[in-house]
Amino acid sequence: MAEAKTSRRKFLTTGAAAIAGGAAAASLPNISVGASPVVLKVQAAWGGGIFLEFAQDYVKRVNEMSGGSLKIDLLGVGAVVKTAEMQTAVHKGVLDGAHLVTAYWYSKSPVASLFGTGPCFGWSANELMGWIQHGGGKALYNELMSDLRLDLVGFFSGPMPAQPLGWFKEEIKGSGQMKGLKYRTVGLAADVLQEMGMSVVQLPGGEIQPAMKSGLIDAAEFNNPTSDKDFGMQDVSKHYHLGSFHQSQECFEIIFNKRRFDKLAKEHQAILEYASEAASADMAWKAMERYSNDLVELKEKHGVNVYKTPDSVMNDQLKAWDIIVKKFNKSDPFFKKVIESQMAWAKRHGAYALNNSPNYRGAYEHYFGKL
Repeated sequence: MAEAKTSRRKFLTTGAAAIAGGAAAASLPNISVGASPVVLKVQAAWGGGIFLEFAQDYVKRVNEMSGGSLKIDLLGVGAVVKTAEMQTAVHKGVLDGAHLVTAYWYSKSPVASLFGTGPCFGWSANELMGWIQHGGGKALYNELMSDLRLDLVGFFSGPMPAQPLGWFKEEIKGSGQMKGLKYRTVGLAADVLQEMGMSVVQLPGGEIQPAMKSGLIDAAEFNNPTSDKDFGMQDVSKHYHLGSFHQSQECFEIIFNKRRFDKLAKEHQAILEYASEAASADMAWKAMERYSNDLVELKEKHGVNVYKTPDSVMNDQLKAWDIIVKKFNKSDPFFKKVIESQMAWAKRHGAYALNNSPNYRGAYEHYFGKL
C-alpha cells in the first residue's frame, strides 16, 4: 500500500511537471532555436550621430527579443542606395527594410509629410504618434501605401521635440529678416518657408554644414542640439534659434518589404512592431538627456548665442501653413482627408491636454529664475 501511494505520488508530481512543461512549450514561439537566424538587411538614413544610435537601439531590441532567431543587419547611409532611393529599394526588395523619416520620400506624395513634418494644430510629436497609433492615422498611412502601390509595411517610432528654427548669420528679431535668405529644410516645411519669402534648398544632413560654410546657403536647420553639434554647425554660426512651427512634430519611420514581412513567423512580425514601440519610449528619454546637455555645451564651450524664435516669425509660419494646406487640400482629396482626420483628433485631444496642462514655465522660473 505504501508502495502504491509512493508510485501514485510520483506519478502526480512527474505528471504535473510534464503537463506544466507541455503548457510552457505550447506557449513558446513556434521558432526553431537551433536553426540559422532569419536575417534582414536594413539600411539607415544616418551615417553617424544620435540618429544612427536610435536606429541601433531599435535593432538591438529586435535581436535580443528574438533570442537569436531573427537578426537585423543594420547598414549605414549610402551602403546600398542613396537616401532618396531607400523607400523604392525596400519596395522592390533590394533592401529588406529602412530606418528613415517620411519627409525623405515627400517627392512621391505631399501626404507623406503629414506623417512627420505637417502643420501644427497645437500638438507635439508625441501627440502626432497618438493620432497615428490610435486616432486613425495608421489606417490612412496604409491607405496611402496602397494608393501609391508600394509593397511596404511601416511602423512609427521616436517622437521628436519641435525642431529649432536653426542657425543664422545674425540674430533674427523679426520675420522680415528672413525674406530672401537661402535656407535648408525638407518636406512641406520647404513650401511653408518659401511662402514666407525664403529661398529653400533641400539637402541631406551631412551636406548642411559645408553648404553654409561655403555660402551656398545663408541659414539652416536639421533637427536638434546634439545632431547640430555633431555636424559642427557651431563652427559656421553663433546664432541658434529654438522653437518653430516649420517642423514642430516628427517621428522616425521604420519600413519593411511587405512580401518579405508577410513570410516571417507571426512572432517575428510582432517583435518588429513592438520593438519599435519600446525603442520609441527609450528614444524620447534619451533625447531629454542628450539634447539638453549638448545645448549647454554649445553655449558654454562654443560660445553659441541661443534665442527663442520671435513670435512674429512663428505667427507668420502659421499663416503660411494656412495657405499651403489650402492649396494642397484643393488639389489632392486624400491630402484633405488626412488633414481633416488630424484636425479632428488634435481639436478633441488638445481641448483636454492644453486645459489640463499646468503652467510648467511658471514652475520652472519659480525655482530656477527667468528663462
